[in-house]
Amino acid sequence: MDVRLWFDPICPFCWMTSKWLRLVATQRDLEIEWRFISLRLLNAGVDYDAQFPPEYEAGHLAGLRGLRVAARTRKEHGTEALDRLQEAFGRHVFEREPVPDTPAARETQGSDAFLADVLTTAGLPTSLAEAAGDPAWDEIVQAETDEALALTGRDVGTPIIQVDPPHGLAFFGPVISRMPTEEQAGELWDHAVGLARFPGFAELKRSLREQPQLPSFGVSTGEVGVVEDWHGGSRRQHR
Repeated sequence: MDVRLWFDPICPFCWMTSKWLRLVATQRDLEIEWRFISLRLLNAGVDYDAQFPPEYEAGHLAGLRGLRVAARTRKEHGTEALDRLQEAFGRHVFEREPVPDTPAARETQGSDAFLADVLTTAGLPTSLAEAAGDPAWDEIVQAETDEALALTGRDVGTPIIQVDPPHGLAFFGPVISRMPTEEQAGELWDHAVGLARFPGFAELKRSLREQPQLPSFGVSTGEVGVVEDWHGGSRRQHR
């Protein structure tokens, strides 16, 4: 079975879902194709000052800069290199000590130096980071963002998954805040796909949730911190 996952490298839920999907891939014989969805392009018409906390615009722009690098990486080095890069992004952004939640700290995650470190971890040339400041790559990122929303509708967040592309079902999520065990991982996949394959299924959601269990949030496994619904209401595209 082939699976597509659209990701933005600065979305913690994309990272958590991608880690889970990598685990499921070994259990359900999945081939994962990584595609791009930009929170900055999704919110192109949004007044950030009115809708979002001050650090979000810098964070979303950092994600777009990272996706430009990812687009160039895929074009010049192929899908296997993109697979390595996606994982390297997650490790550098989220598997690290917490950083101040400020515009300056978020902007750093899109800096040339940060991107060069990510590329080095992925075993790729640091020269690929030059794409970060080139808006010509936005055409590819926008096209794949639009592709994802055409499959799910626009009132969704990240991540988005499609089973059996290009014509199979697609859905937003699952949004998870912690990694399941190996046994739970396969069960969660079977349940998510089972629900999505029912033609009449519309939505299953809860707004109350815990902090993502990631080092960058300063929350370790077992600690629970309830936060607002980052994927709901006017703040749907925050992370």
